[in-house]
Amino acid sequence: MTKRNINKKIRKADTSSVFVAKKTREKEMAKWGQNKMFYLSAIASLIAICVAPLKAELFPSGLFQSKQHSKLKMDEALLTVINELETEVTVYWVSQWCYQCLYQPLGVVPAVTSPGQPGSKEFIVSTQHEITLQANSTPGVLDLCTVSFHFGEQGNYSLWLQNISISVANCSIVTDVDPINNYTPILIAFLVFAGLGLFYALAKAILTLDWVRGVLFRIGGSMETERLINSELGSPGRTVMPMTDNILPPPPSPSKRLRSLDTFRGICLIIMVFVNYGGGRYWFFRHESWNGLTVADLVFPWFVFIMGTSIALSINSMLRSGSSRTSLLKKVVWRSLQLFIIGIIIINPNYCQGFLSWDNLRIPGVLQRLAWSYLVVASLDLLVARAHLDILPTDAWWSSCVDVLLYWPAWIFVLLLEVLWLCLTLLLPVPGCPTGYLGPGGIGDMGLYANCTGGAAGLVDRWLLGENHIYQTPSARVIYATQTPYDPEGVLGSINSVVIAFLGLQAGKIILHYRDLHSSIISRFLIWGLFLGIISAALTKCSTDQGFIPVNKNLWSLSYVTTLGCFAYVLLVLVYYIVDVKKWWSGAPFFYPGMNSILVYVGHEVLEDYFPFHWRMVNTQSHAEHLTQNLVAVSCWVLISYVLYRKKIFWKI
Repeated sequence: MTKRNINKKIRKADTSSVFVAKKTREKEMAKWGQNKMFYLSAIASLIAICVAPLKAELFPSGLFQSKQHSKLKMDEALLTVINELETEVTVYWVSQWCYQCLYQPLGVVPAVTSPGQPGSKEFIVSTQHEITLQANSTPGVLDLCTVSFHFGEQGNYSLWLQNISISVANCSIVTDVDPINNYTPILIAFLVFAGLGLFYALAKAILTLDWVRGVLFRIGGSMETERLINSELGSPGRTVMPMTDNILPPPPSPSKRLRSLDTFRGICLIIMVFVNYGGGRYWFFRHESWNGLTVADLVFPWFVFIMGTSIALSINSMLRSGSSRTSLLKKVVWRSLQLFIIGIIIINPNYCQGFLSWDNLRIPGVLQRLAWSYLVVASLDLLVARAHLDILPTDAWWSSCVDVLLYWPAWIFVLLLEVLWLCLTLLLPVPGCPTGYLGPGGIGDMGLYANCTGGAAGLVDRWLLGENHIYQTPSARVIYATQTPYDPEGVLGSINSVVIAFLGLQAGKIILHYRDLHSSIISRFLIWGLFLGIISAALTKCSTDQGFIPVNKNLWSLSYVTTLGCFAYVLLVLVYYIVDVKKWWSGAPFFYPGMNSILVYVGHEVLEDYFPFHWRMVNTQSHAEHLTQNLVAVSCWVLISYVLYRKKIFWKI
């Protein structure tokens, strides 16, 4: 055979191999296209199923079928009072959530004009809580009847007033148009996020299967073949690295910090951002008007608590690395000052228009309280912290309580702070108010102390800071109709924020002294939770309003601190056990914002009114649209914190 024929056969074989490779690639791409269309159609069907109820909530049919519905807003219902009495009637109302409150006038309903023609009048009523309606005869101011009812959002109701006797009437409420189910968006949102979490878990599990990894390897190999065919510089000796089954990137660097602490902080931060953005305009995602708890009242104390835990761990780490206490104290003071200044800037909305004006500058705030709590607790810990805990004796009689007894000077200081709060709150004379008053003022307490909102706490803030430099629209205005400015981040409450931060510091001491002894850490967390829970039960008498010191976020009362401290220890036990002990959960996605908490908090405050965190809504009176906007905003911050984590960008001050 000649050399020419040999070269011809080689070229023919090469052409044949290329042809086969191309045919194989075309078959694989066709099959992939069919699968892709199938998956896309399945996803589109799933989205349609999920969005259908949401569409119904956004555009309920009743909005177009009933004129009464069209003028109702969120948390409102239409009440038509039909008076069959021969005298005009004044209707009063009071919220069942309002403790010892005066009835407020709703309006006057005319009497019967002629036989068979009763008087009537329409009113807008609140649907957030159950309300009590009272009908009084106007000439004699005689109580005719009283009825309690929980109205549904955008429902239409009729209150019939009918004669029984001269001084007694019959009150009955009839539903004319059924209310909408305003909780459907929450269910849909839960199902969507639960579905995403389940999809992520299933995808991660599937990618660990050998046959799936083999398929991915073959797909990767065929794509590499295509690249080599179409590239003039392709090298047939190049190897293809198989795809790993790791969905999440590795952490930036190996670290000994507990992942559960950042997860706990991230949970608090995400809920805080959500409620600050509005929480879908649901009442239980807003702060309680006075006594009691809502979801919004939980997260700030938990954030302060976990800050105290981090203080214990970080100061111990820096002392072990050789840092002096003096240099660390300078860093603590500087960081506290930075937090305070940033807090002043972001809570005063005119900072974008120039220099801040002192005339109405609000001084207290969330970051300011964090700065104060951090300064006091970190300084205390620097005074008593031990750099080397491994040299302590373990056979002494006090070794089982070493995490408390070793730091007794700090404990005495904190207890003295709490005594100071109790004395100022319960014993300080307040002009025009009873000593030790803890009420909301306004129409509460039968309107006897209308200008006594917060008692001593309000007096101290107005005296030290000035009435123009505290919060002007407190949450007590919603139900108790208070007119006095009151700041929930005021001076006296800052004393108790130090206490809950110190309780978090105690959690950090437990972790340090019993590191790697998971059962000891968990048992001590639970003991502290039980101890604080017992104190709360004693202070509140297990009631909302009738205890010695009610749970009150506006006051940051002692029972509020012990109750939220109890909850924090229990939640920390759960997260610690699941994330760090059993490693059933990586902490995602809460872990990422927990690693960049200051950036996320400041960013969400500054960029609150900008897209994609906010946009002009089609229907501003829809819980569904508000909830969608708020959840999208929170999800954006989670995504941003994840990207920053990948880029190893962490803002620390």
